[in-house]
Amino acid sequence: MAAVEELARFRSYNKWLKEKFGERVYKVIVDAGFTCPNRDGTVAVGGCAYCNNNSFRPPSAIKTDPIRDQVQEGIEYIRKRFDANKFIIYFQPFSNTYAETEYLRRLYTDAIDHPEVVGLAIGTRPDCVDEGKIAMIDEIAQRIFVSLEFGVESIYDETLRRMNRGHDYAAFLRAIDMTRGRSIHIGAHVILGFPWETREQWLAMADEMSRVGIDALKIHHLHIVRGTALAAEYARNPFRVLEYEEYLDVLCDFIARLDPKIVIERLFGEAPYGLLVAPTWRRTKNDLVRDIQKKFDERDIWQGASRRLLTSATRYIDYEITRDQ
Repeated sequence: MAAVEELARFRSYNKWLKEKFGERVYKVIVDAGFTCPNRDGTVAVGGCAYCNNNSFRPPSAIKTDPIRDQVQEGIEYIRKRFDANKFIIYFQPFSNTYAETEYLRRLYTDAIDHPEVVGLAIGTRPDCVDEGKIAMIDEIAQRIFVSLEFGVESIYDETLRRMNRGHDYAAFLRAIDMTRGRSIHIGAHVILGFPWETREQWLAMADEMSRVGIDALKIHHLHIVRGTALAAEYARNPFRVLEYEEYLDVLCDFIARLDPKIVIERLFGEAPYGLLVAPTWRRTKNDLVRDIQKKFDERDIWQGASRRLLTSATRYIDYEITRDQ
């Protein structure tokens, strides 16, 4: 995974977890066999136009074993490789709240029933939660750390429609309203680079994510992978994708407009080379992390810098108005 490294210019997830739990915490990906409502015909078929789950989960994470067995196997593997002691169980593939509440409760309870598990991460869609599910997840979150991650992808309904999401942005706002104020750590995912959106629209998503009150954010660049509707569209009529340096600049400006309280879990998307269609930057994860750090240093940018400048300007204007009166 393209996890955020220890970059001092913004609030890194790894560092935040280490501060919270006293040592490095590792994620174990489990597969509970879920699908999505835009795959099974409930709201659409075919799934998201950009989505090939195999592009962001390793083959070792594709399982059909019982959750307890997946947890044990994953912990043993990571412990041996990294000398790890603490783990978060991550329900990642597809929509992991897309089932009856009591069935979900049993799955989540099985996942955390291990002495070295300190948390639970649940990836889902905003239209796959309701008051009952949120209340159940909150009960678990009062006993152990729980992160509930909503795929936002874009705040623009036209993009959500074109990507076959099967819901609008208002669905995310409703999900946030249900979740906010509980013990649940709220995460969100966004994608930068849809070709019909503008740079300012991408940056405005940082303002909106800051406004709605999330706790953590994963930022992906749009990458096209084989086996998706987007790849087929790209083959028929290639569209512009972000160049490497362009993405670094956009990312810097995005982070500068993001509330500094938000923990950043991911800075870029990643796909196996054999599945990747575009963009072909030919950079490793380490290259990206190094160049992002370099770009931030060169531009002297940090998380929330633009927000602080805006706040300072607003206070100055307010002061001028008060003094004139």
